[in-house]
Amino acid sequence: MTVCDTVCGGGTGGASDSADPGASASAGLSSERDATPQARGDSPVGLGPGSVGWVRFYFAGERWEWSPQVARMYGYAHGAVRPTTTLVLSHKHPDDRPALEALLDEVRATHRAMSTRHRIVDTRGDVHEVIVVATQLRDDHGEVVGTHGFYVDLSSTQPGSDDRVSAAIADIVEHREVIEQAKGMLILIYDVDANRAFEVLRWRSQQSNVKIRMLAEQIIADFRALSRDGSLPERAVFDHVLLTAHERVPRR
Repeated sequence: MTVCDTVCGGGTGGASDSADPGASASAGLSSERDATPQARGDSPVGLGPGSVGWVRFYFAGERWEWSPQVARMYGYAHGAVRPTTTLVLSHKHPDDRPALEALLDEVRATHRAMSTRHRIVDTRGDVHEVIVVATQLRDDHGEVVGTHGFYVDLSSTQPGSDDRVSAAIADIVEHREVIEQAKGMLILIYDVDANRAFEVLRWRSQQSNVKIRMLAEQIIADFRALSRDGSLPERAVFDHVLLTAHERVPRR
């Protein structure tokens, strides 16, 4: 498989230097709803190590930041290396790298968000197929200063991960219908399997501190609103909605 589903798109959002990009803010960066940063190096509860993690790219100085989970996807221990453009591109699959270099050039020139599906080769030589879902990163003045989002490792097969996902689903069986519907939307838009779709929902729920049922309901409402006229927008629009859905969940 070569690079596919590569999209650049607009949006708003913010993040701190140590937290998930969809759920927090720090001095100099803003989001529609600030939240307490979560900067632990362990994997989200219920996920196999390395399945989902965040990434951030600042245009000034081409500064990269990534979570411990994303570092592990590339084969590095947390803190072992500082991510740079050269390092990140060096791990892209040779067949995918030219398209990703062209995409990065476009992102630099237009300051649009970077979302993509491609392959990376880790330090052991293992190939990981990943989806990067991203939106724009803005400072307190509304200026676009970078792009941020999260990686989903589609190749991750951690022992027992399917069992953990199944157990988590059983814990919220009373809300199965709405969660299954949201999962189905993610499966359709991002071409992932059911377990990986649930991992994304659960991870976003944990990082944004919003109950998974409420988050699923908001994602369903948002996705339906995007396709009301019978046509579907580009994938970058869905990326932004997924990353910011927690900000629109009604306070109860």
